[in-house]
Amino acid sequence: MAYQLENRLVIGVSSSALFDLKESDEYFLEHGEEKYRTYQDEHIDDTLQPGVAFPFIQRLLSLNDLRDSADPLVEVLVLSKNDPSTGLRVMRSVAAHKLQISRAVFTQGKSPYEYVEAFDMSLFLSGNRQDVDAAIERGFPAGHVLPSTAIYTGGDSLRVAFDFDGVLGDDEAERVYQENPGDISKYYAYETLNRERPLAPGPLQRLLQDLNMIQKIETARKESDPAYQPRLRISLITARSAPAHERAVRSLSGWGVTVNDAFFLGGIEKSKVLKVMRPHIFFDDQTTHLTPSAGFAAGVHVPYGVTNETTDLSEESSTLAVDLVSPETSATSAHELHPVDVEHHS
Repeated sequence: MAYQLENRLVIGVSSSALFDLKESDEYFLEHGEEKYRTYQDEHIDDTLQPGVAFPFIQRLLSLNDLRDSADPLVEVLVLSKNDPSTGLRVMRSVAAHKLQISRAVFTQGKSPYEYVEAFDMSLFLSGNRQDVDAAIERGFPAGHVLPSTAIYTGGDSLRVAFDFDGVLGDDEAERVYQENPGDISKYYAYETLNRERPLAPGPLQRLLQDLNMIQKIETARKESDPAYQPRLRISLITARSAPAHERAVRSLSGWGVTVNDAFFLGGIEKSKVLKVMRPHIFFDDQTTHLTPSAGFAAGVHVPYGVTNETTDLSEESSTLAVDLVSPETSATSAHELHPVDVEHHS
């Protein structure tokens, strides 16, 4: 059967983002690759516990009930540096958690991000910063999943939150801001002058577009079945404030996309909003906005644009060739995230 890409949201997720691989990583570091192979084979039916991106992926896949199973709205592929044999445990864990994932790419030490374009993905999620940087440099939509202890409980709603500049839009305005430190008036003047000109799309603009596609289907379902309650809600959380807010709104309109909520915070700490909202995933181009909310939101760093041009990657923890997260950046442990969640009402 041919692989159909039209009218479908396609996401690639590394095993390091989807599952908690801390134990496997520690075994690899202590015993080496050959014993690691034996270890994974011996534990092939020991189900891996959820990682940071698991709640987002699980709830996103649940939206496939909006369309015939033969034509799913959401397609998720596992991308892994494991080889096919050591990757068997990953796929058995996928099945054990009843995730609707049937496709996987195992590249035995080679960075799998190179296949983002081949599968027409709107997003590549990984626990490996180097892979994400390389993907962004190639112009691919990618995000680095950061450690999180967020706990999501019950229900099937999905809350997705985006920063604006450097995530949905490009970094044109951010560059003006960075080039005029201590003089925000120049930034406001520039944005006011260009308020009717949409920014060029950023790395995750297409992801928002594809999520809007799902929302339109939910709207149609609601019209035919008034009892149906839409499950996907999208929020914009940005440090912009008036008068710079207008260009963000007009950019969204110019791109033909929408959000349910918009927070123009003007310097108020984003974590204050995130603590109330508790999104299942939040995309931002600056880790300074992600770290404070790690206890109540799964954060994804999009290392794009001027704010990331001076990042010292030597300080970033690297992922092993077998696609395992180092202990310092491991996904949360099994008692911190559970596949069955209870709904948080925001």
